[in-house]
Amino acid sequence: MAQSVHRMPALTLNTDGHPHPRENALVGLTAVLGVIAFTTSFFHNLHVLTSWTGLFGIITGLLGMFVSVTTAERFVLMITLGASAVGFYLGVARGGLWG
Repeated sequence: MAQSVHRMPALTLNTDGHPHPRENALVGLTAVLGVIAFTTSFFHNLHVLTSWTGLFGIITGLLGMFVSVTTAERFVLMITLGASAVGFYLGVARGGLWG
């Protein structure tokens, strides 16, 4: 009956079995910046914070896409890169980088 046991796959970005500390750091930084940019884009008076975190999220996301190794890294990067871009564009539309 060992054949009928289905295990959940491990939730990891290193699906190839090798550690990728630089790539994982870029994924994590882009995720944090993307969440901040997207969340603060709902508040009109935080457009400076939204714009800058969105811009840095886009930059780190594109750099992360350039050096990414696994599909899991690219998947998380695309989602958070999109959140950073939405935050950046809404922040620029509401007043820009310098207010």
